[in-house]
Amino acid sequence: MSEGKEQSRKTGEFPVQQSYSEIPRRKIKMATVKELLRAENDGTLSFGDYTLTSKTKKDNFEFEGDLYKVKTFAEITKLEKNGMFVYESVPGSTVENFKETDAEVEFTVSAPEDVQFTLELEPESEYEVFIDGESAGKMGTNLSGKLSVSVELNADQTAAIKVVKC
Repeated sequence: MSEGKEQSRKTGEFPVQQSYSEIPRRKIKMATVKELLRAENDGTLSFGDYTLTSKTKKDNFEFEGDLYKVKTFAEITKLEKNGMFVYESVPGSTVENFKETDAEVEFTVSAPEDVQFTLELEPESEYEVFIDGESAGKMGTNLSGKLSVSVELNADQTAAIKVVKC
């Protein structure tokens, strides 16, 4: 063992072997919600399982006074709240820590490949979209309030999404 490695062990310090620019933007992680829909301890929702081969759903899931329904499998994931559209992705995805307020929507998405998701927001409004903390630009919703975003992902990668009303 070299003297430097021995010294690092003694002091509890370890040499840094990669710079910040070499650290991947997205963490590789196998993410699925086996229960299909669950409330997290931090007051957010997690849903979806893109590893399923056939369409599976869970409905009448009560969370903070609202009823949620999820349909998910490899080809699509869709979330509804009180019978109204909230989120849809093609192909299917897993969404963790989904939180929606009047001013923003925030969550982490993972999928086996590039994914396109659609959110229902306020009609004819402008939003700024952030992917992994970086602005992807401003986008407008259509007459029905739909906003679609594409995210480049490789198998089992995640991306942190934040959509903020301008």
